[in-house]
Amino acid sequence: MKFTGEFTIPAPRAEVFERLNDPHFFSSCLEGISELTEIDGEHYTATLETRIAYIKFRFAVAVALVERVAPEKVVARVEGTPKGVVGRLTATAEAHLGEADEGRETLVTYEMDVALAGKLGSLGQPVLKSKAKEMERGFVKNVNAAFAAEHAS
Repeated sequence: MKFTGEFTIPAPRAEVFERLNDPHFFSSCLEGISELTEIDGEHYTATLETRIAYIKFRFAVAVALVERVAPEKVVARVEGTPKGVVGRLTATAEAHLGEADEGRETLVTYEMDVALAGKLGSLGQPVLKSKAKEMERGFVKNVNAAFAAEHAS
């Protein structure tokens, strides 16, 4: 399943690249992330709790940053297993950062390729796409709020 989108962050591209590569900042903008552990500068583990349709899931996830081209591009691979349910989540996410508003803002375009197995895979694409859009809206709102707060001080 592929997901694509774009959004704008009210900060210069180099600053956005730096902050989005900070796992603590990034995870603080994603709802449901806890227990973030840095293995090394490119590998992390965390717990993700979310509700998809009528089912609440708690995932153990491992994240690997497989490519970084400052300040233009980040590629990450995510693998996860839901706790207490048979299944598996694998995803590759690629984000490109471009300048907008004469360098005062950053346009983020992304593509995610997600595969789900087990009970997760039985939920259906419309339900999963709806959840992905909901998570994107929350992430964008939180990222923009964090940058606005930093630039206000």
